[in-house]
Amino acid sequence: MDDLDHKLITLLRHDARRSVSDLAVDLGVSRATVKARMERLERSGDIVGYTVILRADAVDQRIRGIMMIEIEGHAADRVVRALGGFSEVSTIHTTNGRWDLVVELGTASLTEFDAVLRRIRLIPGITGSETSLLLATPRSTKAWI
Repeated sequence: MDDLDHKLITLLRHDARRSVSDLAVDLGVSRATVKARMERLERSGDIVGYTVILRADAVDQRIRGIMMIEIEGHAADRVVRALGGFSEVSTIHTTNGRWDLVVELGTASLTEFDAVLRRIRLIPGITGSETSLLLATPRSTKAWI
């Protein structure tokens, strides 16, 4: 990807509904160039789709959080499979440092959030966790589903 691709992606991240003509004007190139760049980025897999980004309070999961999880020994694959069975878990990240996994989760209420935390902590292989509630999302390029 070159500088023009990066600028195009930045513009699309802010508003993926912009017309090719508007993007071309902002980038100082032709419509054909923008269209060709977008098609190439889609074919290469750099752009995998376009989406709508909702305010967090506009979806069912009003209570959202990040859970950092410590895993014993070689239990990571087993724990990740178990977490994949929770509908409240939207994303699972492996990481380095103190925590082995970072999990994004959401529920409709604090009571449900508490219940899912309790169920997750009972998964064999989890030795520790720390959870932070997400209070506001001033900016995101990710759609909450």
